[in-house]
Amino acid sequence: MKKTLVVLGLVAVMLVGVSYTYARGPGFGPGQGQGPGQGPGAGSGNCPGCGGALNLTPEQQTQMRGLRQKHFDEMAPVREEMFKLRQELRALWAKPEVTKEEIQAKTQQMNQLRDQMQDKMIEHKLEAQKLLTPEQISAMGAGPDKGRRGGRGFGPGRGGCY
Repeated sequence: MKKTLVVLGLVAVMLVGVSYTYARGPGFGPGQGQGPGQGPGAGSGNCPGCGGALNLTPEQQTQMRGLRQKHFDEMAPVREEMFKLRQELRALWAKPEVTKEEIQAKTQQMNQLRDQMQDKMIEHKLEAQKLLTPEQISAMGAGPDKGRRGGRGFGPGRGGCY
């Protein structure tokens, strides 16, 4: 009888914990937020991940959101290609007869794609910087998050300040 009560008590505690977790839902807490750096928990202030240090005008916020969404959409096929290459590399590693040349060739493809992704990120940040005043640009390094997301959160995507 005592064992049964203990087991039922543990099950009840687990159910309460699980229901609380599901009630909160994804995207809460500090960090990345949902999708391209948007959604609840994406950061504080008027520019998710900036720590509110930029004090963007409503017009700047709208422009930044549009720019961020455009970049996210442009990067979607590149991210899909990187996912495909990772899967192919995993499949190569799973082959007993894989050669060094096969692994190196696949890794080289991934490196080229990473370089392409980095170039697109640089272009995106420079475009976003054109929307900021000189004071806002210098404030990017002054906030607690230094213009980047502080911690890890729920949801896919990297987001960032812009």
